[in-house]
Amino acid sequence: MNAAVQSLPVVVLYPHNRCNCRCLMCDIWKETERREISAAVFDRYLEDFERLGVRWVVLSGGEPLMHSNWRGLCEALRARGIRTTVLSTGLLFERDAAAIAECVDDLIVSLDGPPPVHDRVRRVPGAFGALARGVDAIRSIRRDTPIAARSTVQHENFRHLRETARAAERLGLNSISFLAADLTSEAFNRPGGWSGSRQQEIALAGSDLPVLDAEIEGLIDTWHGSPFLLDSPDKLRRIARHFRAHLGLETPQSPVCNAPWVSAVIESDGTVRPCFFHQPVGNAAESGLLAVINGPAARSFRGSLDVASNPLCQRCVCSLNLQ
Repeated sequence: MNAAVQSLPVVVLYPHNRCNCRCLMCDIWKETERREISAAVFDRYLEDFERLGVRWVVLSGGEPLMHSNWRGLCEALRARGIRTTVLSTGLLFERDAAAIAECVDDLIVSLDGPPPVHDRVRRVPGAFGALARGVDAIRSIRRDTPIAARSTVQHENFRHLRETARAAERLGLNSISFLAADLTSEAFNRPGGWSGSRQQEIALAGSDLPVLDAEIEGLIDTWHGSPFLLDSPDKLRRIARHFRAHLGLETPQSPVCNAPWVSAVIESDGTVRPCFFHQPVGNAAESGLLAVINGPAARSFRGSLDVASNPLCQRCVCSLNLQ
């Protein structure tokens, strides 16, 4: 399993390291130093993308639309036939609507509840309204722009999952998916991980679980079989199992995942990770992505990783199983 990677279909790229929200379940907003991918470094990435057969790049972060030339990045990717997705807070959609409609294949926007809940989670007054205006602005230019919602389930919004889905429908979004909040890893600017007390602020208590179960079953009853709800019943129920495992009520279980063999995460400073959560295996800005992906650290990691038994994978909230 530690053989060289011949192709890398998916890359998650952080053009910018900062964010314009202060979300309860994420610490990226605490970054004070601005970093973004330079044009020269990005050109080198493009060369390796071609060598590795990259087919899909997801611009994430941080807020990718905070990059000083995010449009140029998207134009260069699409010129090479690479599907370009922007994962965003949506706060800059209205400002950048024309460029988004022209240069982006599809969008995934974070949606954490109906308006008041979303604004509390984001800790940005009027965040939901800004998102709604931005979606309208994009659709007024390119009506068929695919825009999906992604909602992170945690203590502040677990009672409102069906309301969140209805809010996505009212916004005219194409679909919605849900995932549990990550509580224990060092991802999202949390070196050393959260303290136990900080985890408790985001996690659910045992008494909350029946409410979460009811919300999940309500989602399934209402939207299962519809293309609007992207998650399978098992994937939705896995969210409840994640919080139960955190409380010691269940044994944590890894999802089926092959992310380290088919994708990579490149941060704004060039740091390369096999996925959002595992430790870095090199720096693409310094060595090039191809050299990192097939370097000794990455090959050793892939060769020794058993997803089913790895403790970090067992707590994973986000998996990729690309066939």
